[in-house]
Amino acid sequence: MNKFNSVLEEKLLPVAAKLGANRVLIAIRNGITLSMPLIIIGSLFLIISNFPIDSWINWLSETGIIDYLNKGTNGSFGIMGLVASFGIAHSLADQYGVDGVSAGVISLSSFLVATPNILSGDEAPAEGIPVNYMGSRGLFVAIVLGIFSALIFQWFIKHNIQIKLPDSVPPAVAKSFSALIPGAAIVTLWLIIFAVLDTANIGNIHDLLLKIFGGPLGILGATIGGTLISIFLNSSFWFMGIHGGNVVNSIISPIWLMNTDANRVIYQADRTAELPHIITSSFIDNFVYIGGGGATIGLVLVIAIVALKKNSSQLTKTMAPLTLTPGLFNINEPAMFGLPVVLNISLLIPFILAPMMNALITYFAMSSGLVGKTVGVAVPWTMPPILSGFLATGGHASGAILQVVLIILDVLIYYPFYRTVERQNVLAENELDTQK
Repeated sequence: MNKFNSVLEEKLLPVAAKLGANRVLIAIRNGITLSMPLIIIGSLFLIISNFPIDSWINWLSETGIIDYLNKGTNGSFGIMGLVASFGIAHSLADQYGVDGVSAGVISLSSFLVATPNILSGDEAPAEGIPVNYMGSRGLFVAIVLGIFSALIFQWFIKHNIQIKLPDSVPPAVAKSFSALIPGAAIVTLWLIIFAVLDTANIGNIHDLLLKIFGGPLGILGATIGGTLISIFLNSSFWFMGIHGGNVVNSIISPIWLMNTDANRVIYQADRTAELPHIITSSFIDNFVYIGGGGATIGLVLVIAIVALKKNSSQLTKTMAPLTLTPGLFNINEPAMFGLPVVLNISLLIPFILAPMMNALITYFAMSSGLVGKTVGVAVPWTMPPILSGFLATGGHASGAILQVVLIILDVLIYYPFYRTVERQNVLAENELDTQK
């Protein structure tokens, strides 16, 4: 055990730490997270407009209210790519110590420049932006464009290729003029790229990047095999004290979000239609990582159960209330670092096994039709289980029942391993009492 911990600390921990501190991965995470409030707001409109009561839906349709609710969904959930293009560039520029707001605005403009327009009408054609590129379908462009725009922007600023105004000029005005030269260069670059692709009849950058990145990442993020690999990596990073979600999910979450949005669009159009994707963000958040990374809902319930025994250790009695309440709302940091789970070799196997079993059971339950697929609703991550399963599957009781089954399974997986930890706690406390 000591040798294993030594290998982790000397070899793997530095690598994991570098990945966790990588500027690009942090920018992707922060940029996509910036759109999360809009995704949840849009999901609320989606829940209201598709609540599983026929009379309610018929009333919304007859009164025309459903059209307004759909517009609310499309105007919030449906612009995550546009928002991410700003957020990613803003975060990355901030990390380089330059003006993040200017970099974000330039990236946002570049996103629109690189996106093809559409024309409607014959006599007086109106020009517009296709909504489908503003949402999850535009995430790959948002990531690539946001990263390169921020890198080019900071290069111009660091090399002092900018317009400098006297100190007496208000900071907001000075920053605007400072961003003028790099902004012009960046927007022109993406305009040239758009023109080249358009004149060569290659298509647009959205479809091109979807073909380039969609295939490889789709294997990892949209298949059960790839999902199990991502879960293993997530749990491994968490075990070493690195936020696994920040490292692994930064790479794969665009695929999960795209699948989520694809289900939303179909469900919004016809809630009886067959949904195309099983593995979505809601699948991962609400059925795989119940209680947080490592599916620690099972662990905190085991701690609470063991704490009820008269001869349980003082550590277990102390940690039970501190871990159970947050754990029910998917906050597992008290267990991760207070128990701890991090670098606790006795809990490594269940920490990896529990979320993997959750993923396998949920996948086959949904693919067989026993449980409804997730409908594109982004349930807030702090939503307690059972309720979150009900909402994520569009009001299907099967989603809530499945979560109950998974929680029982997680408890059974964690129980024998925590009993080992408990015996170690009792022995350590008895030894300490003897020394006193």
